[in-house]
Amino acid sequence: MRPTVLFSCLLLPLTLAVGAAKANAEDLYVAYAGSMGAVMDLHLGPDFAKTRGVDYRGEGQGAYGLARLIADHKIRPDVFVSITPGPVEILQQAGLVREAYPVASTQMCIAYSPDSPYAKDFAAAAQGKKAWYEVLQMPGVTFGRTDPRTDPQGQNIIFTMLLAERYYHIPGLAQKILGEQMNPRQILTEPSLLTRLKSGQLAASSGYLSAVTSQKLPCVKLPPEINLSDPRYAKDWYDKVQFTISVDGKDKVVHPQPLVFYAAVLTDAPHPQLGQEFVDFLRSATGQKIFRDNGYSAPHGPAVEADNKKS
Repeated sequence: MRPTVLFSCLLLPLTLAVGAAKANAEDLYVAYAGSMGAVMDLHLGPDFAKTRGVDYRGEGQGAYGLARLIADHKIRPDVFVSITPGPVEILQQAGLVREAYPVASTQMCIAYSPDSPYAKDFAAAAQGKKAWYEVLQMPGVTFGRTDPRTDPQGQNIIFTMLLAERYYHIPGLAQKILGEQMNPRQILTEPSLLTRLKSGQLAASSGYLSAVTSQKLPCVKLPPEINLSDPRYAKDWYDKVQFTISVDGKDKVVHPQPLVFYAAVLTDAPHPQLGQEFVDFLRSATGQKIFRDNGYSAPHGPAVEADNKKS
């Protein structure tokens, strides 16, 4: 059976849905953090589907938004792949995930458009010849990021800027670059962020090194003290910053977590065995090579187990 990729759920007439039920009985439905679009829909999903003789359906969005859709039973995937444990914990609290396994890691970076008038400035910053945070403040530079209410990357770029204030000893740097927390001139959906950057609509954007590498875009790498890549820096650096965000009308204090991707089979998965096979594939030597080839690092840390979830 030929692998297929669907980027959104389609509402079908009842007669078509019933007729398709048998044909799609062996579909694998994976909901994943939107930054994983290239590696998931072009490589991991189709490669797995081909070897198992099944169809693959992938849906990428902000991981927090996806977790809430799953918890509200608005979508019912077989597998959920999150970045950071936070979205997984939402599903553990809903009784929909028992444990999630680390499958890859990444780091925050500043991606930039090679066609931007400021490309030479960012390239100089990537070589250490200019300060990246000064380039971002140049007149006319447009910067994109995602919604911190629904997407971990939207929170992570704020954490990165707050950490940069401490690392470079520049109070107020985050405000100078990002503006207000929900700055409408910067916030875009995660799947469209790098697409707009690639098309030249943005000069620069927040990015995960894995996604930026997959999209073959240039970027400025950041020090490990601020790029959220290494759990060894959590105590002395990452844990030192936080901010308050309003979600569903309630204020919540959020803290950074190292950028590890976790894969979990849902307890109500339509195809739990197939889902577990896919998670095993992500952790296998073949799956790990695909991750590496697309700019991802080896996974850090233990599994996230339901017994350890926060109340």
